[in-house]
Amino acid sequence: MKKILFVILLVLFFASSVFAHPPTRIEISYDKSTSILTAKITHPVEDPDRHYVSKVDVAVNGKEILEHKLSRQDNADYRIVTYLIPDVKEGDTISVEGYCSIMGKKEEGIKVK
Repeated sequence: MKKILFVILLVLFFASSVFAHPPTRIEISYDKSTSILTAKITHPVEDPDRHYVSKVDVAVNGKEILEHKLSRQDNADYRIVTYLIPDVKEGDTISVEGYCSIMGKKEEGIKVK
């Protein structure tokens, strides 16, 4: 009986991991005139209340300046976040890292022009 229960738990564990995945894409834009950073984090899921982008980190030139924890995803395909990021200069690199609530993360960056 213990073996059967163990096998069932093992199958359930691996089955949930199969459906977990990191965000697939992050599109970043920065408007120098308003100092607004916008990131569209693509993360297609079936249930955005339970499987979602759970955290977003923003870094400028490799130094983390913002950590935003989230409790759900707006829809089943993506999450859009917008932040005021002052004091960014031409040539600076802004990176955005999106975390899945179950497993994995994705990072993308842009150089400010």
